[in-house]
Amino acid sequence: MNKLYHFQKYQFAYEATALSLYLFINTSINATSVIMEARRNSNEASFYTWEPFVWEYSSAISILLIFPGIVWLLKYAPLSWLNIKRQFAIYFLGSLIFSVVHVLLMVTIRKIVYWTNSMSYSFGDVPFEFLYEYRKDLWGFIVIIIIIKSYGFILSRLQGEASLIADGEEPDKPQTCNRLLVKKLGKEFIVKVTDIEWLESSGNYVNLHIKGRVYPVRSTLGGLIKQISDKGFCRIHRSHGVNLDSIDSITPLGSGDSEIKLTNGKVLNLSRRYKDDLKVQLI
Repeated sequence: MNKLYHFQKYQFAYEATALSLYLFINTSINATSVIMEARRNSNEASFYTWEPFVWEYSSAISILLIFPGIVWLLKYAPLSWLNIKRQFAIYFLGSLIFSVVHVLLMVTIRKIVYWTNSMSYSFGDVPFEFLYEYRKDLWGFIVIIIIIKSYGFILSRLQGEASLIADGEEPDKPQTCNRLLVKKLGKEFIVKVTDIEWLESSGNYVNLHIKGRVYPVRSTLGGLIKQISDKGFCRIHRSHGVNLDSIDSITPLGSGDSEIKLTNGKVLNLSRRYKDDLKVQLI
């Protein structure tokens, strides 16, 4: 398994680590810069040495907590030039919510830290301070979106993007799909649909998991399952589908759901909503 496949397997861990490391380095630099500027401009700073670190780290921790919400927003309302007014309204509202939550979390963390040190923290004049923070938060919101979209674009080019190849073009006959066309780094190659082990919904895409590789297809999970159900695929969860030939075992849970273990060791949740459909296909 090469480095790309290893990255795909532990993608969330790598992404979370990279984001946390960036925020840690950036905030440490900002905090030490505040201390150095104060010492350069006066003989004695008007604050304790630990205070700039609290100011900066409280902001960074807040952004880290809010970050999944921005990712969700991009999935819920993907950027598009169609209906630009609606897009602007959604993202403008998103920036306001981002700033309000950021300020609330940041101030709360600061107040708690100051309280533990027998001190008080004052945010100042709320309207003025919020406007001051919103200017910075708006730019931060835009930069985060640019970074997420750029990262997604680069990643899609590295891991490849797949599309189904229809075997029949005649309108009076149902089309079947036996193969996938994968475009990766300017090259194209063919993958058998039956090689797909399981499917995972991801916004406007469905991630196809094939022998340790992950290929995104622009589709909905329901629509894709319907196209390839005749090849032995079944939906088992709101976010997952599975190749019946890849199932190793099914374990009922006390909640009424079940766990499906695949031959590759992956464990997926079988929602009670899709149990009957699975039973029908297994017969």
